[in-house]
Amino acid sequence: MSERSFADLQTTMRGFQESRVLLTAVELDLFTAVGAGADAPQVSSKLGTDLRATGTLLNALVAAGALAKERDIFHNTLETARYLVAGSPEYARPALMHTVNMFRSWATLTDCVRAGTAVIPPGVDRKDEEWTASFIAAMHRGAQGTAAQMVRAVGVKGVRRLLDVGGGSGAYSIAFAEAAPSLRAEIFDLESVLPIARKHVDEAGVGERVATRAGDLRTDEFGEGYDLVLLSSICHMLNPEENQDLIRRCYRALTPGGRIVIRDFILEPDRTAPKFAALFAINMLVGTKRGSTYTEAEYRSWIANAGFGDFQRPDLAGDLMVATRRNPASGGK
Repeated sequence: MSERSFADLQTTMRGFQESRVLLTAVELDLFTAVGAGADAPQVSSKLGTDLRATGTLLNALVAAGALAKERDIFHNTLETARYLVAGSPEYARPALMHTVNMFRSWATLTDCVRAGTAVIPPGVDRKDEEWTASFIAAMHRGAQGTAAQMVRAVGVKGVRRLLDVGGGSGAYSIAFAEAAPSLRAEIFDLESVLPIARKHVDEAGVGERVATRAGDLRTDEFGEGYDLVLLSSICHMLNPEENQDLIRRCYRALTPGGRIVIRDFILEPDRTAPKFAALFAINMLVGTKRGSTYTEAEYRSWIANAGFGDFQRPDLAGDLMVATRRNPASGGK
């Protein structure tokens, strides 16, 4: 990575200003209040906010390119009308509220570096229903763009039973079920998450083939007899010891010849790239007790120590790792 000038670094340091303007607009649902067009007093009245402050925010949003202004009337752009006005088929605010929550956690980074862990308890530990809903909405939105790709990369041949550990909204279980009519999937997650998963499963029309089960992925055994166990965006929430234990429990849940599929950020050996993965390690520092992002070598170690073999990185999806539970005759545990 090339060096950046000090002026460029200063510009990046001020980047939070425009970010905060946009996130506050999302948090207030301001774009819905603007609707087909409104002046500052109308928006302020709808939101129950201060008139002067609302006008200042609206003008800043025009400067940021998120709104347009004609005389004293503010209008949504094509993009904000499409994604940020309630009632639009592609309304993204529920998922973006997770980014609003992330901003609050990131503001504690200095204290987290001093303490070595998150100083605000994770939303899941606080049993914060609004946090959980926004988190699952964000994960579902992201998974919708990658679930079909994962199914193509992993394949469904020989998969009769799938266990989706920490399956969240069920997006991946739904995609696998849609790809193979004979496949049965089970979403394993916290009780607070399962109503959201059931809603998505039922809407997809696969409720008879995708079940849900409440439990704690950090401690619980998963049962046995599965042909495929999926860990999608799970390992970064845990520390190395927890990941090793989790993967061993996944091994015990699989039939001989069954596969584990891990989807997560994978760091280069020096941990400075890819940039997004390196920054996501910070997100885990401020948002979890001991989570982080990890290298391929670390994943290979945990997988091998659990008894898996035939480690692969499918070409169709660079963030995937697949390994197979050995048959007992070939040295499996």
